[in-house]
Amino acid sequence: MINLKNKNTLTAYILIGIGAYFLFRQLKLPIFTDFYSWPTILIIIGLALLVYGFQSKDYNHLFNGTIILGLGLHFHGTRHYSFWIDHWAMYPLIVGIAFLVRYLKTKQGLIPGLILIIFSCVLIFSINMPSWFGWFYDIVHFINLYWPIVLIGLGIFLLKKK
Repeated sequence: MINLKNKNTLTAYILIGIGAYFLFRQLKLPIFTDFYSWPTILIIIGLALLVYGFQSKDYNHLFNGTIILGLGLHFHGTRHYSFWIDHWAMYPLIVGIAFLVRYLKTKQGLIPGLILIIFSCVLIFSINMPSWFGWFYDIVHFINLYWPIVLIGLGIFLLKKK
């Protein structure tokens, strides 16, 4: 059962964050001009979920908050910073980090988190591998082509599994 006070606390965090976003946008403060974009809303919601999760000890919100915050930071980074890595493997990296953040408080999800982070890092940095790793490039190319089918299959498997 969800405590009404805790539910109102989460809503309050989100309202304060979004209100501050629009206030700063109206004030046109030069220091915040890079943050007047939709990814900032994701960052605010993700931070609100994280703060709420830690404050209320409802650690299930840590996973969702980390994913939403990570997506907001990634979209903001690709939009504003030329050094930001724009690779599809950033998404499993964000999910892996979310597993690890949740693991810190619940002790669940360490192995999937580590696997996703290692997998993502290998794919992100596969561009700089030596030439004798030619076979690896073939695997990466195969994954790039067929990863949506794997996701669909995994989803169907999870639906059918009881």
